[in-house]
Amino acid sequence: MPVTRRIHAQLEENNLPSAPLALIVLPSAERLGRQVNDYLHAFRKEGRTIADSPIYDGYIKDDYRLNVDLPRAHTGEGRAILAESARGKDVYILVDITNWSITYEMFGMTNHMSPDDHFQDLKRVIAAINGKAHRVNVIMPFLYEGRQHHRSGRESLDAAQMLSELADMGIDNFITFDAHDPRIQNVAPLLYFDNFTAPYQFLRSLLRAVPDLIVDKDHVVVISPDEGALERTVYFANVIGADTGMFYKRRDYAHIVNGKNPIVAHEFLGTDLNGKDAIIIDDMISSGGSIIDTSRQLKENMHARRVFLCTTFGLFTDGLDRFDEAYEKGWFDCLVTTDLTYQPEGLTDRKWFSQAEMGKYLSMIIDATNHDASLTNMRTPADRIHRILQAIGNNQDTQDNLRIIEETEF
Repeated sequence: MPVTRRIHAQLEENNLPSAPLALIVLPSAERLGRQVNDYLHAFRKEGRTIADSPIYDGYIKDDYRLNVDLPRAHTGEGRAILAESARGKDVYILVDITNWSITYEMFGMTNHMSPDDHFQDLKRVIAAINGKAHRVNVIMPFLYEGRQHHRSGRESLDAAQMLSELADMGIDNFITFDAHDPRIQNVAPLLYFDNFTAPYQFLRSLLRAVPDLIVDKDHVVVISPDEGALERTVYFANVIGADTGMFYKRRDYAHIVNGKNPIVAHEFLGTDLNGKDAIIIDDMISSGGSIIDTSRQLKENMHARRVFLCTTFGLFTDGLDRFDEAYEKGWFDCLVTTDLTYQPEGLTDRKWFSQAEMGKYLSMIIDATNHDASLTNMRTPADRIHRILQAIGNNQDTQDNLRIIEETEF
C-alpha cells in the first residue's frame, strides 16, 4: 500500500474526525487551496477503510471549500460574507499574506493588496463565522510580520500583536511554515501553534533537478547564510550526514539605512569547500541581495563546485532579473523554493528554478489535524529523508534516480 494511503487508513482506523471538515480559501491562496481540496478528496475516496456510518456523513466530498465573498466599497472598506453555514464544522482558513497580485478599487484607483489588507480579510472571515464553527484553524504559510518578532527599541511588536488578536477572536489552531522565530507562540501559550518546515521537499526537488547530486560528507556542505538560519541548516546537515558552514553579516552599526544597519560584508566560518557542492538553506528570499552575494562568494572565493539555493519562501521583491544575471555569471546552479506563497509570473519558466510542491504535505497536515492525530512524524521528516537517500545510494544512473524520486511519496 502506498505511503499516503497507509497513513490515511491509519487515521480512519484510530481516530474519528473531530467534526465535518471545511476549507475557506481566501483569494490570495486560491491555487494552493484548489490543490489541497483535490488531495483531500483523493485521500478520502481512495484510502477509505471505514464502514458506512452516520458519524462519517459528508466525510467524502468532491469539494470541501465553503464559498466566501470579500467585497469592498469604493472607499476601500471591506467585509466578509459566508455563502454557506460553518456551524459545527472543523474550519481551516487558508491565506497567503504575500500575494500582492490581488487588487481592489479605491477612489477610482487600483490598489494592490498588502499583508495588512490580507490580515484584515482573515479577521473579517473569522468574524463572519461568528463562533458557530466547531473549531477554527488558521493556515498562514508565511507568518504575518514574522520578521518584526522582537523589540530592540521603541518599536512595535507586530507578529505578537497579530497572534494575540487571533487568539482573542477564538481561533483554536494556528498553522504556519518555517516561522522566522517560532517563539512568537509564547504570546498565546494556550493556542495550538504548529510550525512546519520543508527539508524533505527541498531534498526531493533538488534531487529531481540535479539527479547526479551525491549527498554525503565528501561531496556536499550545507551552508547557513546568516546566524538566524543556523538551526535549520544544522538539522538538514545532520540528517543527510554532511558538514556545515555559516556566514555572518558584518554590519555598520554607526548608520541606519531603511530602518536597518547596512551590511558591510558576509564573513564565512566553516570547512574547505574546494570542489564540493554547497547547499544554502534559508527561510526566505526577499530581494535576494544577501543570498546572491553569499553564493557569489562560495563560487568565486571558496571555489565550490556547484551552489544550490533552498528557501521556503521566494518573494523576489525586486524581480527576477538579478537572479537571471547571477545564474548567467555562474554564481548559483539551481534555486528551490516552495509553492506555499504567490509566485511571480515567469518564475516557473526559469531554467534555474525548481519547485518544491507542498499541496500534498499541507493536505496531509489538515487531514491529520481533523482526525486529532499526532503530527510528530510530519514535523520531523528524518525517516523520509533517509529512505530516499538509501533508495538512491551511490547509484550513478541518473534516469534510475529520477524514477526512484518520482515514486517516493510526499
